[in-house]
Amino acid sequence: MYTTYGTPQSLDWLVLAPHPDDAEIGSGGTLLRLARAGKATGILELTRGEGGTQGDAATREAECVVAAAILGLRWRGQLGLPDGGLMDTPDQARALAEALRLVRPRVLVVPHYRDRHPDHFGAYHLSKRAVHLASLAKADVPGSPHRVSRILMYQGNADIAANVLVDVEAVLDGWERAIAAHVSQFSGATISETVAPDVVERRRARLMYWGTLGRRRSCEGFESDEPMLLEPESL
Repeated sequence: MYTTYGTPQSLDWLVLAPHPDDAEIGSGGTLLRLARAGKATGILELTRGEGGTQGDAATREAECVVAAAILGLRWRGQLGLPDGGLMDTPDQARALAEALRLVRPRVLVVPHYRDRHPDHFGAYHLSKRAVHLASLAKADVPGSPHRVSRILMYQGNADIAANVLVDVEAVLDGWERAIAAHVSQFSGATISETVAPDVVERRRARLMYWGTLGRRRSCEGFESDEPMLLEPESL
């Protein structure tokens, strides 16, 4: 693993991105809100996106640096696992667990297990093993044990049952600019529902839908696969 932006440090929120740009599309508004509130946020790319139809690894890394500055990230890293080969294996899990011990996130945001892209659902299952390994005192992983407090899933290429909503209307301009920083992916031909010039338009529709559910104009949606404890006074 290596750092592409900022300095390794303890993070409030860390988003795992199977490929460069995934985190911006699925959770960029929330990351921007958190950064503006003074929270320490970061993104960890699991692969360099070297197998993508458009762009190359070096170009995409440079785009990640630009987007990181727009989002106000404290840190952005690159794990360097094989594009097209993310899966729950002991070696990949140890590599990710070591990264988790380094930046010690309180909240971890990961792709959804129902995502149609093999690297996305592979990243979900890999993250679950890595979170477990990172917490074990006797695990064969460098660094001191760390326990993630909360795991949330973001939308990639499949619908999710969003049960956590974040109002992002006030930061949409920054969210759009962070996505647009990935010029190689969003200025050429349409490759998929996410790699397309109209990705912002498509995602804005989803944000407005979630906003309707949250009685706001635009919300990012996440899904928690564990119950969330709330104080009744906050409702």
